[in-house]
Amino acid sequence: MSPHTTSPLDLLDVVDPDQAHWIELPSHRSSVRVARRSMRERLSAWGMPGELCEDAVLLVSELVTNAIRHTFSVRIMCGMGMITDGCLRLEVHDHDYARRGLLRREPGPDDEGGRGLLLVEELADSWGVDRSRLTSGHAVWATLTP
Repeated sequence: MSPHTTSPLDLLDVVDPDQAHWIELPSHRSSVRVARRSMRERLSAWGMPGELCEDAVLLVSELVTNAIRHTFSVRIMCGMGMITDGCLRLEVHDHDYARRGLLRREPGPDDEGGRGLLLVEELADSWGVDRSRLTSGHAVWATLTP
C-alpha cells in the first residue's frame, strides 16, 4: 500500500479549501517519514514561517507514530489546514474502534519512548481527541499559531 493524497475533506473546518492537505498512509513506521515530508512540503508551499513548520512537522510525527504504535489500524489519515488566519490545525485519524482513551505515560529518565503526548501538550496551543467522523476511530488534533 502506498501513501496517496486525498481530496481536502470538510473535517478541518478550513476557511479556504486550497489550504487543506490530507494524505492516507499505511500503518507502518515508514509512514512517519512520509507524513513529515509531505506536511513540510505543503507548509513550505503555503509560505508558513520556519518555526511553525518545524513545530507542525514534529507534532505530525508524534501523532502519526502514536496512531501506528498504539492502535490496530491498517491505514491512517493525516491532515492539516489553516482554520483561521494564521492558525494551523493538524489531525491524525486512526481506525481504532476499541473506544479506549489515549494512554498517558509518565516515562522515566532512561525510557526511550513515551514522551509523544508530552511534546504535543508542550508545543500545541490546544489539542484533544475526538471520535473520527472519517474513520470512526480516534481523531487526535492539535492547533498551532505563529
